[in-house]
Amino acid sequence: MCEREQRGLVIAACSKVKPKGGVWLVPSQSGTGKYTVCLDDDAPHCTCPDHETRGVVCKHIFAVRYTIEREYSEDGTITSKETLTVQRVRKTYPQNWPAYNAAQTNEKDKFQTLLRDLCEGLNMCDQQSRGRGRPPIPMGDAIFAATYKVYSTVSGRRFMSDLRDAHQKGYIGRLPSYNSIFNILDSKATSNILQWLVSESALPLKALETTFAADSSGFSGSRFDRWYDHKFGDHRIKRAWCKAHIMCGVKTNVITAVEIHSQNAGDSPLLKPLLAETAKLFNVSEVVADMGYLSESNFESIVARGATPFIPFKRNSVPRESESGLWSKMYHYFHLNREDFLARYHQRSNVESTFSMVKAKFGDSVRSKLDVAMKNEVLCKFLCHNICCLIQSMYELDVEPVFWAAA
Repeated sequence: MCEREQRGLVIAACSKVKPKGGVWLVPSQSGTGKYTVCLDDDAPHCTCPDHETRGVVCKHIFAVRYTIEREYSEDGTITSKETLTVQRVRKTYPQNWPAYNAAQTNEKDKFQTLLRDLCEGLNMCDQQSRGRGRPPIPMGDAIFAATYKVYSTVSGRRFMSDLRDAHQKGYIGRLPSYNSIFNILDSKATSNILQWLVSESALPLKALETTFAADSSGFSGSRFDRWYDHKFGDHRIKRAWCKAHIMCGVKTNVITAVEIHSQNAGDSPLLKPLLAETAKLFNVSEVVADMGYLSESNFESIVARGATPFIPFKRNSVPRESESGLWSKMYHYFHLNREDFLARYHQRSNVESTFSMVKAKFGDSVRSKLDVAMKNEVLCKFLCHNICCLIQSMYELDVEPVFWAAA
């Protein structure tokens, strides 16, 4: 492969080469302009200086050829070499409607049962101090009430009817007030418990998930922060929000690990704790993530777990020498084996689907105003999502969830 072919492969991998009429528009690597390529089998032509001066096949022509070859993929894109037009074929996926209908019509009953089984493990290890006064609410009942309240998507006062019904059915031993639910969400101790439950709720799907995707998304709050901007000499107002970082399985969309930090927390440093938490319970073979997680340390942490990273490189990324050599190895694999890379990297869209599922079902905002309560409410959303994934797997894949098997 000559130097022009290598550069054409890089252009096809990192730039958007698209057809227009009977020609192709190829972005310039050195500027903001575009070159026009007429791909004639006998005499291909390009408007770049390299082709017009030397009359050779330039990198832009190679880029168009690689783009045409790449479009014969599984994503539903078919390119016609004769007419140089692109036709988008919509790819459909089968749906097991009987299992889906059964899961949706029985979800609420199954949700309460699974949530009670999950919270029973907290009651077993509940070692709260019993001093004077009224005894505290058992931890299992407290987490059940807070999570079930988030599942209902209604206010704390209107939720009390559903909670009384759950108490009558024996899902909780003690009926807390709506103020007690708010206090549970305001507690910092609740955060660690909810993160623990999110991982435990994903464990029944261990045999199904080996490929995992990571990403982050924000949840808006109901509080507005105000401050005085000395630079512009006026008051500024901004809605408070929290940022959640998750790692999920690509088959069932179950969330295996979650980290919630400040609004400005970067994505790349949080891949290691997400991967470490997932690797405790799951066998990780592949990890897919977007360019925000591109770093050599992330490559090393993924390979150290015995997994293969699929993280695309940025346009300005260059090969470099390092002790491990992973950066250069993945860089050349990304550019020289584009088709194989994309065949695995497309699974990253499942983490976007996971966020979409959570926000569509339980809302993209939180009712709480304090930072700790906002974090715990988002964790409750993820816990509810995992239980719903288990219910769907029960009817579609005949999975029998068992919690606290080790205990």
